Amino acid sequence: MFLFPISLLTATAQEVKIELGPDEVALNETFTIKITVSEEKIRSYDPLPEIPGFQKQGVSQSSSMNIINGQMSSSNSLIQYYKPIRKGQFTLNGFSISVNGRNVSAAGKTISVVDARASAGGRSRAIDPFDDFFGGGREEPEYVEVDDEAFFSLSLDKNEVYVGEGVNVTLAFFFSEDNQALFNFHDAGKQLEKIINQIKPANAWEENFNITSIQPDKVEINGKNWTRFKIYQATFFPFNSGVIDFPSVGWEMIKYRVARNPSFFGSNRLQDFKTFYSQARQVNVKPLPPHPLRNEVSVGNYQLRESVSSDQVATGEGFTYTFGITGEGNISSIRAPRKRNAQKLNSFDPSERIQVNKNRGRITGMKEFGYFITLNEAEEVALSDHFEWIYFNPSLEKYDTLRPTLTVNVIGDSKINQAISTSRLGGIYDLIDVEDNTLLNQKYKYYFSVAINLLLLGAVVLLGFLIVKKQ
Repeated sequence: MFLFPISLLTATAQEVKIELGPDEVALNETFTIKITVSEEKIRSYDPLPEIPGFQKQGVSQSSSMNIINGQMSSSNSLIQYYKPIRKGQFTLNGFSISVNGRNVSAAGKTISVVDARASAGGRSRAIDPFDDFFGGGREEPEYVEVDDEAFFSLSLDKNEVYVGEGVNVTLAFFFSEDNQALFNFHDAGKQLEKIINQIKPANAWEENFNITSIQPDKVEINGKNWTRFKIYQATFFPFNSGVIDFPSVGWEMIKYRVARNPSFFGSNRLQDFKTFYSQARQVNVKPLPPHPLRNEVSVGNYQLRESVSSDQVATGEGFTYTFGITGEGNISSIRAPRKRNAQKLNSFDPSERIQVNKNRGRITGMKEFGYFITLNEAEEVALSDHFEWIYFNPSLEKYDTLRPTLTVNVIGDSKINQAISTSRLGGIYDLIDVEDNTLLNQKYKYYFSVAINLLLLGAVVLLGFLIVKKQ
């Protein structure tokens, strides 16, 4: 069971202190490292360091409230216990940890471990103040680990996809309805960032489902009821064929040990940590079948949704045609349809509108392309002659084409000449306003004189040929 859900978003840290235990402890005593945070709960923290010659025994938490001169203040503390293993001198090196997202450091120290020693009532130095209040003689509680029915999972909705086809990846923590162990999340945002860096493929488009808080839901697995906490979900669309490896990743949870003999006073549980590991997974990415456009087409299950602003227009007037592609796949990567017989349509580059939906592990949505079109001749225009969108359908394992079904009736007199007269003619017409007339006259005189000279030369040659022939 869980104590409470946790958000993946962290707040700013408050004043944090670290206190180290005594310089000397006996074999039957414990050394402690205490973290205290003022005016805020301890929401997340890094594991405290290991100490040579000691064994971690667990963690306890407490809170306090003080009222001084009418001013109220509060603090929350966490204590990590260490049990000495043998006598000697041991060094706790200086360390730095993150508490509630804020880094805090502590200087190290040397700890001397001496022979076990007795104290009044046979108790160790780890004293419960309620012992004196009730006359003493209570034994320290013994904490035991409770068996858990829990696991951490990286699951896939497919083990084999085509290039460009989506595979959905989910990271989740599960525990059964029969589970008796106490769990809580620990530093979820930091752990998730590390895991994503491990599992995210380098050659794939990611559509992240953006889970911002961890909430429970009920699922049934092999006839057994489980509580699931989704931590991360995304759909990846691979760019290349091959194999995508998702390695085994670890997720650390706070797991509480419980007192074997619970008492009314004192703590009946002790905080500890347990890491759960997912199984490694693989996805085989197959290349698309041969096709001239296989490196350009989208992959998915798509349909056409189209519309025109009017199915009858006058020549020279415009209408809007919308070519909409809806369905399941990588909506963001959809390209505009191919235009055929483009010379007959007067249109500019289309406007675009996109909507992407992420629900129940599926990426669905719509991408629309809007064209403003004018025609200058009266005719019935079948838009299927002018637009087409080719894609690969992984369910049918074949290429398919979306073509318009709408027609537009263009009526009225021809506007071709009017269109030409209003168009930029180019060529020599562009030079009329900039060319110099004097220069043109000089050019014409030059060309005229060359032509006259050529004619005279030809006449002389012809005359000479006739004279020779007569002789």
